[in-house]
Amino acid sequence: MELSTLVLWTVVKIVFVLAVAVGAFAPVLVWAERRQSAMIQDRVGPHRAGIKIFGRYVTLGGLLHPLADAVKMIWKEDFVPPKADRFLHAIAPIVALIPAVASFAVIPFADTLYLDYWNQWIPREGFVSGPRVPMQVADLNVGILFLFAIAGTGVVGAAVAGYASDNKFSLLGGLRAASQMVSYEVVLGLTLVGAFMVYGTLQLDDMVRWQANHVWGIFVQPLGFVLFFTAAIAETKRVPFDLPEGESEIVGGYFTEYSGMKFGMFFMGEFIEVVVLAAITTTIFLGGWDVPFLYRSGFDFFGYQVPLVHWAVIAIQVAVFLVKLVVLMWLQLQIRWTLPRFRYDQLMSLCWKLLLPLSLVNILGTGFVLLLVR
Repeated sequence: MELSTLVLWTVVKIVFVLAVAVGAFAPVLVWAERRQSAMIQDRVGPHRAGIKIFGRYVTLGGLLHPLADAVKMIWKEDFVPPKADRFLHAIAPIVALIPAVASFAVIPFADTLYLDYWNQWIPREGFVSGPRVPMQVADLNVGILFLFAIAGTGVVGAAVAGYASDNKFSLLGGLRAASQMVSYEVVLGLTLVGAFMVYGTLQLDDMVRWQANHVWGIFVQPLGFVLFFTAAIAETKRVPFDLPEGESEIVGGYFTEYSGMKFGMFFMGEFIEVVVLAAITTTIFLGGWDVPFLYRSGFDFFGYQVPLVHWAVIAIQVAVFLVKLVVLMWLQLQIRWTLPRFRYDQLMSLCWKLLLPLSLVNILGTGFVLLLVR
C-alpha cells in the first residue's frame, strides 16, 4: 500500500473515532444523564438551549445543551488559586483527558477492509490478496497491553490535580483517586488473564476473530466479564465508585479548584472513559464487530445465503459494534442511578477482599478447564 493511501486511511479512522467518541457518544451521555436525573428528581431538566431555524425555536429535546455547555466553558474565567502550582494545575486536565482518547487507537470496529474488493463480493473462506486496511487506528501486536499502559497514566492527572490545587479537599480527592485507580488496575488486569488464556493472543482484532469462529467471550468467561465490568466502572470513577469526587464529603474532589475548559476536560474525560469501557468490554466479551450468521460473503442462515458486497458487510459490522456500545453505555447509566455510593473502606475491601480473590479463582478455573479440554 502506498504511503499516501496509508496516511489517508489513518486520518479517516482517527476522524471516525473522534467523531463517535468525542463528538457523538460523550455529549449524548451528558444529555442522557441530565435527562435521567431530572426525571428521577421530578424537575424539568435540560430543554432551554436551542437555535432558530426558519423563525422557529428548535431545542431537539435538550440535545443542544452539551454544545451550549461547551461554549460556556470556553468563555468562563480560568481561575487558578494564588498558591497553586500553575504548571501542574494546567497540565493535569490534559494528562487526564488524552489517555482516554488515545485508548481508542487499538479498538477494532470492523473486520479488515480489502481496498481492491470494495464493491465486490468476497468468498467466505480463503486468502484475499491486495492492499488491506485494518479497521483500527493502530494494529499493535500487544494491543491490550497498550490499553493498560495508556489508561494507567490517567491516574497521574487526578493525583497531580489534587496536589497542585492548594486545597485540602482537592488533595484528599487526588489521594483517593490514586489509591482507588491503582488498586483496581491490578484487578482489571487479572480479570482478563482468563480471556488471554482462552484466546491465545493479546491482539484485540484476533480476539474478535476467535469469538466469531467459536463463541462470544461472555459465554466462555462469564465470571471474568462480571469482574472486569465491575472493576472497570470503579476505574472510571463513576457511581457507585465516585469517591474521588464525593460531592457530599469533599466538595468536588480533585477538580474542586478547576473552572472553565479545564473543568470541561475533566468532565468530558469521564464520559469518554464510559465509552472506552463499553468499547473494550464489547471487543473482549461481546464479540466486537461480530454479527451472528454474517461472514465476509454475506449472511448464511443454515444454508440459506444472502450475498453482500464487501462495503455492505463492513458497514453492518460497524453499525452492530456501535449498537453494542450503546447498550453497554445505557447499562452504565442505569447503574449510575440505581446504586448508592460506597464508603471508602468498603470500596477498597471490595477490591482486595472480593474481586481480587475471585479473579485468581477465575484464572485457576480457566487453566483447569483448558487442561481438560486439550
